[in-house]
Amino acid sequence: MATPRTILAIVGSYRKGGMIDGAVDEILRSAREAGAETRKIFLIDRKLSFCTNCRSCTQKAGSGHGLCVLDDDMESLFGELDRADAIVLGSPMNAGTVTAVMKLFIERLVATAYWPWGAAAPKSRNPEKTKKAVLVASSAAPAFLARFSGDIVKRLKTAAGMLGASIIGTLFIGLAAQHQHQELSERTIKKARLLGQKLATA
Repeated sequence: MATPRTILAIVGSYRKGGMIDGAVDEILRSAREAGAETRKIFLIDRKLSFCTNCRSCTQKAGSGHGLCVLDDDMESLFGELDRADAIVLGSPMNAGTVTAVMKLFIERLVATAYWPWGAAAPKSRNPEKTKKAVLVASSAAPAFLARFSGDIVKRLKTAAGMLGASIIGTLFIGLAAQHQHQELSERTIKKARLLGQKLATA
């Protein structure tokens, strides 16, 4: 009997029960129905310090990630990411990009690079994309306009690549702030569920 795929969702939203949270839940629910094991982490629930650009984590060669000198929850978060076969990265668009807490998380992913002093540029510790990823974003603007004017998808793609994941789908929810408590559209739910099935079987 095959081991179930493990899917980990990292949510950079500040609102539990909001559009991003709901879309991620649909993806994970569909993945579980397809036989996967799932887990969801809200970055606001973790203690994450700002990267100080000391680059201590980038000095020693090796796969995976380097060890950060900051004493917080990032190391345990790396452990959970390492154990996952697939990841979901979700963030609403704030000021044209990911939320501040998602940006903080992405900056801490510098530990996935090998960049000793004197080297002109960093090298990925995870050059082979062994994981799969789905990206989830939302914006108050129409989706086509938000994707054109902001860089949120680019930021999430960068994070997935640093974690050794290839993108198999993106769910971008436009007009996501029409009401204070807005429900996901049937179209969005359908796409989210298809992406969940794809993650579970990819």
